[in-house]
Amino acid sequence: MSGRLVLVLPLCLYLTVGSVQSQGSSQDAFIIQYLERRMSQMEERLNQCEQKTVSVTQKTYDLSSEVRRYLSTLSVLRSEVRSQVDSVSVRVDRVERELEYLENKIPAQTDIEIEEALLEQQIKAVEHDQQQKKAKIRVENDCRTALSQIKSLKIVKKAGDTYGSWFKDPTEGSAKVYLLSGIHNNTLMEYVSLHSFTESTTTPPVREVQLPSHWQGTGQVVYNGFLYYHKADTPNQILKVDLLNGTMVDSTLLPGAGRLPVYSLNPNTYLDLAVDELGLWVIHADPEYGGNLVITKLDKASLAVEYTWDTRCRSRDAEGAFLICGTLYVVYNTRYGGRSTIQCLYDIHDTIHSDESPVMFFPKRYTSHSSIHYHPGDKQLYAWDDGYQTIYKVETRRNDQVNAE
Repeated sequence: MSGRLVLVLPLCLYLTVGSVQSQGSSQDAFIIQYLERRMSQMEERLNQCEQKTVSVTQKTYDLSSEVRRYLSTLSVLRSEVRSQVDSVSVRVDRVERELEYLENKIPAQTDIEIEEALLEQQIKAVEHDQQQKKAKIRVENDCRTALSQIKSLKIVKKAGDTYGSWFKDPTEGSAKVYLLSGIHNNTLMEYVSLHSFTESTTTPPVREVQLPSHWQGTGQVVYNGFLYYHKADTPNQILKVDLLNGTMVDSTLLPGAGRLPVYSLNPNTYLDLAVDELGLWVIHADPEYGGNLVITKLDKASLAVEYTWDTRCRSRDAEGAFLICGTLYVVYNTRYGGRSTIQCLYDIHDTIHSDESPVMFFPKRYTSHSSIHYHPGDKQLYAWDDGYQTIYKVETRRNDQVNAE
């Protein structure tokens, strides 16, 4: 019995000690795991702190770099301002010296009054000269003719393009007829007479004249054997060409002209030259006067401007114009073609007024004109009518008879 107890007691003690050791190991493992988790959390926070420190350091470096750039720019600006201040100081000194010089050079009040009086005399002299020139144009010829009506129509021929011009030389004793087809060309056709022009086979044959430059539009005219026309690709250059040999003998630039078409229904014509009993004219439109027509008298020999008149006749809905004895007659139509009418006129003699004159109608023919030229000797209008060469017979009266009516 006692032997069994001896064996049992050690066994029980062993089991008790084993149990205690087993419990101690479990607690140690838990503590170790806890410490590991805390260490891991601390490492993560240290990493975050390090990253933030790096970021702050980079931002601080960038900020310091930007501050350095600003300081450098500020230094440059400071130098520029200092230089400008120095320059202004120099200029102020110079202005002060110039003011002192001018104070010594300013004329007395009496000298200024004398100069103003002299300038006023010069202006009056120029105005008087212009008035004399204008009066000379008016009385150079006993020109008291006014248009009464457009009496009849004759279709002479159909030749050339839709747009063009044809006319006779108004010089006394000349019977030659000239045809210029198209709005941009340099070949002029010359016929010895109107009869030769109407013949299907001309005898003698037609003469072709090659011009030195192309023309622009349909505003050409022949006067005393010379062709006057607007040179193509120029705003306002007028050429004078001798038709005997086709060479240019003179040219001029017409101030203020060529900025818009002279007639809205003929948009390719910017300068329209005309001849009447008083001589050579140019009709053009001026945008500074609302697009109204302007007439300029030219010296046929030198192409010098003699005088210019601003009219109240509008270029809108106009297709052409002509002058008779210094009076401008403007022809209007519609852009679709209709019966042409004269609704506006301007008389340089101031004896006929547009608002007192009735509207004059062309003979019944619903079409449009690309050019209209007056011949003072024949008392006829030579018109280009959609490729047809037509003649209108006009009836004229003296100005005093028109005013009496």
